[in-house]
Amino acid sequence: MRTDSSPGTLPAREHLPAAPAGTPVLDVVIPVYNEEKDLQPCVRRLHEHLDRTFPYAFRITIADNASTDTTPQVARQLAAQIPEVTTFRLEQKGRGRALRAVWSASDAPVLAYMDVDLSTDLNALLPLVAPLISGHSDLAIGSRLTRSSRVVRGPKRELISRAYNLILRGSLQARFSDAQCGFKAIRRDVAQILLPLVEDTGWFFDTEMLVLAERAGLRIHEVPVDWVDDPDSTVHIVKTATDDLKGVWRVGRALATGSLPLDRLARPFGDDPRDRDIEDVPKGLARQLVGFCVVGALSTLFYLLLYSGFRVFTGSQTANALALLVSAVANTAANRRLTFGVRGRGGAVRHQAQGLVVFGIGLALTSGSLAALNAATSEPAHSTELAVLVAANLAATVLRFLLFRAWVFPDRREDDPARAASPSYDPVRVPSPSYDTTPFRAGEVADSWRDATVQLLPVRPHDTDARDSR
Repeated sequence: MRTDSSPGTLPAREHLPAAPAGTPVLDVVIPVYNEEKDLQPCVRRLHEHLDRTFPYAFRITIADNASTDTTPQVARQLAAQIPEVTTFRLEQKGRGRALRAVWSASDAPVLAYMDVDLSTDLNALLPLVAPLISGHSDLAIGSRLTRSSRVVRGPKRELISRAYNLILRGSLQARFSDAQCGFKAIRRDVAQILLPLVEDTGWFFDTEMLVLAERAGLRIHEVPVDWVDDPDSTVHIVKTATDDLKGVWRVGRALATGSLPLDRLARPFGDDPRDRDIEDVPKGLARQLVGFCVVGALSTLFYLLLYSGFRVFTGSQTANALALLVSAVANTAANRRLTFGVRGRGGAVRHQAQGLVVFGIGLALTSGSLAALNAATSEPAHSTELAVLVAANLAATVLRFLLFRAWVFPDRREDDPARAASPSYDPVRVPSPSYDTTPFRAGEVADSWRDATVQLLPVRPHDTDARDSR
């Protein structure tokens, strides 16, 4: 969609700078529900791996989703025994709800999560988060479906997983390979803006987050993983699949209507300051062409139906003028909203007036074509009239798109005098982010988006520097 840039626009990705040891760089969240048996060995194994291999300070957060067994007590014992472990209690179930709550409150610049069964080999954890620390990527996911992944699981789960990802590719044009692998990471500055746009609180949370990020142009890094299926998994496959399909429909409808403010997640063209000086580069041309073609095809059908109806009562020239007038008004309104992303009533009258000028050009082309046809033969067949009109409309369509893009619906972000007069507005360079670690509540968008990354300093696995109190 084409909307004005807002304070939520993300700055260029940068490598997280080095700074004092002890501040957690990575916060790994483990969502759990009634996992009293597996929680302790999982956390101890993960902690041992991070302490031995991860070169920065880290935190492990247990997100308890309203467990009814002794899981809360086990979590509190682990938090008391291991300084890098903390626990977070929620009174409602839902993996998405747990991740939203913990990620929203975390002060770590890199946020990750994994399933409590540790089905994914932990050797993939550092490759997962390294592109986020370096500034190369915005999100990272483990994938069980790449050629180099090694997976051990039954044919039923394999079939369901591949079918689900095919559905995502066919319906939402997703390009990532594995939406549901419980092994993902995200930069906190991205999470601040992306999470409030994600509605799901259950298993579809991952998919919705990835689809929105991909549509916004964020970079998603995929890591092939070794993965062993947990035969004791408590996931209800049928219910989860049904909820996921409902989520696919909801997200697809929101994307089709352009109701999501994905411009908040825009990145600069490049991270090199020289890239930000590039001017006159068409923005969103491919998407606008697709939208314009779809609207144009529907408008042409609408026009031909109107022409055939009016032709019963009047001559060809009058029927053509009336059909073109009605379809032009509808075409301008549809392109205004769907192709060029202009919303609200502001400028609607002016846009329709300019659209009528474009209509006049189309009328001249089609009327001239009909006049030439009538000059060539006194009584042309109705099918011949329609063929000539289609050809004339195709010629007018190219000119109509160019006029719509350059004149009727131009991108005025660079030319807006109110924005240009603002002291914080710079049409070429993106201001450097300020650093802040203030958490925000789940579902709440901060008034001023700031890069919440903290400075990093590599630490050895056995450093004894005091950790932040939690």
